[in-house]
Amino acid sequence: MDDQAVRERDARAYEAVYETADFTELKRRYKNFVVPWTITFMVWYLAYVACNNWAREFMSHKVVGHVNVALIFGLLQFVSTFVIAALYGRFANRKLDPLAHGLNAKYKRERRR
Repeated sequence: MDDQAVRERDARAYEAVYETADFTELKRRYKNFVVPWTITFMVWYLAYVACNNWAREFMSHKVVGHVNVALIFGLLQFVSTFVIAALYGRFANRKLDPLAHGLNAKYKRERRR
C-alpha cells in the first residue's frame, strides 16, 4: 500500500471516530475537568506571586521557628500540583479511559477496512 493510500485510510478512520457521540463526550468530560482545575491552580499561583510582591509583611510572618508564611505557601504549590495530578489520574481512569478504549478499538477496526 502506498503512502497516499495509508494516509487516506487513516484519515477516514479518524473521521469515523471523530463523528461519534463518544468522541464528543470524551472531549466534554476532559474539558469539564481540565478547565476549572487549571483556572483554580492559576488563581492560587497568581495569589502566591501577588502576596510575595505586595504583601511582604504577611508573607514574612514567622509561623514556627524560621518557617514563614511564604515558605508554607511555596510548599503548598507543590502539594496542590500533586493533588491535582492525582485527581486527574483517578478521573481519567474512571471517566475518560473507558471511552478512549472504545474509540481506540473503533479506530483500529476502521483502519482495517
